[in-house]
Amino acid sequence: MSLRRVSIDDQQEIVRAIAVWTENLRDAISASTGLEQAIAATSLHAPQAIETHLQRLASAMKYQPLAECLKEFAEALANPTSDFVVASLLVSLQHPTRDMAGLLTHLSECARAECDLYLRVWVSRARSRTSVRIITFSVVVFSVGLILFNPTYIQPFFSRQGSVFLVGVCLCFAVGLTWLHRMTTLRLPHRFLEPGEIA
Repeated sequence: MSLRRVSIDDQQEIVRAIAVWTENLRDAISASTGLEQAIAATSLHAPQAIETHLQRLASAMKYQPLAECLKEFAEALANPTSDFVVASLLVSLQHPTRDMAGLLTHLSECARAECDLYLRVWVSRARSRTSVRIITFSVVVFSVGLILFNPTYIQPFFSRQGSVFLVGVCLCFAVGLTWLHRMTTLRLPHRFLEPGEIA
């Protein structure tokens, strides 16, 4: 089972949206509103990153059991953080708890802590990304300058051996840029609720 790669920015936005929705859901439930009514109310002012999924969830509740709708919602988001929230709601349907608000508060705090972690990761990698951009820009400008102002200098690269060397240099740059792109992505852990395994 392979780990999925995602953009740090996209993942941070989704997790932050889940944290906000969890807090809104907690507040709605604390106002003595049932779970279905709370979900429907929070879908009206949902965070943009999960707005479409929440609206589908609210619409599906009119025709399907809530448990099935929550499972479809978890599979649509396919996010480990949302899995924990959905799992908590599923358990609360089978075994009602008096401290649902406290549980949702803890989950939202964990989600916000995860957002902070993504931010620290992004900042730590920003310097490397900037350095590579400067190096790449400098090399491109230098190469164009040689072609325009000193074409005799690059004539050896058009020979057989020179072409092989030039291809090697280009491959090195391609590998470096690919490595940089991989640095800006995250490997998500395995989901808590795997597709097809949600009972």
